[in-house]
Amino acid sequence: MTPKIVVLIVDDEETFRKVLSKELAFMGYEVIAVPGGEEACQVVRRREIDVVLLDIKMPGMGGVETLKRLRELSPLTEVIMLTGHGTIDDAVQSMKLGAYDYLTKPCKLDELESVILKAWEKRNLVRQNVALRQELTRREQFPYLIGQSPQLKAIGEMIEKVAPTDSTVLIQGESGVGKELIARCIHRSSNRRDQPFIVVDCGSLHEHLLQSELFGHEKGAFTGAITLKHGLFEVADQGTLFLDEIGEISPAIQVQLLRVLETGTFRRVGGTKDLAVNVRIIAATNRNLAQLMQEGKFREDLYFRLNVISITVPPLRERVEDIPPLIEHFLENMPIPSRRKKRVSSEAMAMLCAYPWPGNVRELKNVLERAVILSEGEEITPHDLPSNLHGEGDFVVEGPAGYLSLEEIEKQYIARLLREFSGHRAKVASILKISERNLYRKIKKYNL
Repeated sequence: MTPKIVVLIVDDEETFRKVLSKELAFMGYEVIAVPGGEEACQVVRRREIDVVLLDIKMPGMGGVETLKRLRELSPLTEVIMLTGHGTIDDAVQSMKLGAYDYLTKPCKLDELESVILKAWEKRNLVRQNVALRQELTRREQFPYLIGQSPQLKAIGEMIEKVAPTDSTVLIQGESGVGKELIARCIHRSSNRRDQPFIVVDCGSLHEHLLQSELFGHEKGAFTGAITLKHGLFEVADQGTLFLDEIGEISPAIQVQLLRVLETGTFRRVGGTKDLAVNVRIIAATNRNLAQLMQEGKFREDLYFRLNVISITVPPLRERVEDIPPLIEHFLENMPIPSRRKKRVSSEAMAMLCAYPWPGNVRELKNVLERAVILSEGEEITPHDLPSNLHGEGDFVVEGPAGYLSLEEIEKQYIARLLREFSGHRAKVASILKISERNLYRKIKKYNL
């Protein structure tokens, strides 16, 4: 069945206008016909039009000028230009101004209908795309800072103030508190929201690989560089670059990053040409950058460049009132097939609120996922929660299914040390007799 498409015919030739209106109405279209551009603009102001058939040569407001006005009044309405002989140049200009297509008069009805349908399909796709963007924007804004604590509300207020600017932001907090989520909220609420948001995990990449990822490299810059590679600064141009674990970058990378912040330019590895970018930097760390600066491990000038706006995210144990809404959110959106939404018993909720959560929100999400999988009924009970939430000690060698694997024991021991030393990774690495970088990888591996 032909869809009810609303078509507006704009043509000063009365006979052509009437004949075409009659034919399109007979084919099932809702047709409105007007003799000129001014009348067309009045119609578009009053109601929604799907497709406009617009004559190029008209007295008064010509077709090209009418097209410009229509695009301003209703950007989603598709316009098909109707041109006579000798007006092809105007038709080409119209295409550049946003017309969907042009047809030469007199045109065949079947050809005209085909173009109308394609224009209408494009309009629908664009509308769906706009709706999806609006929905994504709605989902990623402040309501998804889940919680009701005064600390979280203060962060939301800070985001409102910071987002419209291009100032550099430094987000500080323990692993798992949601630093990337806050960075995304800033981006989605900024003027750059329709541009890329690029995440770089600085702690998981070695110096040379991180340098190549950030700045790109020229062909032949080093062994294995067989093609030109665009860096993430280029990819993020006009958007936001989120540098996670900024405290892990080497002195050499610090110098290059400082240059980008100061001049807005950089060079690819092996390159000699300065490339200019317009990128907003948001950095995050779970380390004390001020202390690293005093120890000579982090550049003072870079620290002050990054720390224009500082947001500190408190650990979950300091905002216990955020735990119940977080639990509700995770259970509502748990991506586990064939599992109905479950509720948490009052006893289990009390245990979850009493636990100190060294791994913060990330650990809470993992515990809930485990509980949803293991629980038998529709309710999560204390029996479904890990042993360390029962106050049975942080380090055990046996679990519900028997003896623990070496990985599980390592995970529990690292988690215990991180709790005891308030997340101070240098101390924990020293006790374990491994490097901080190695410890960082284990923290990432075990989601601690």
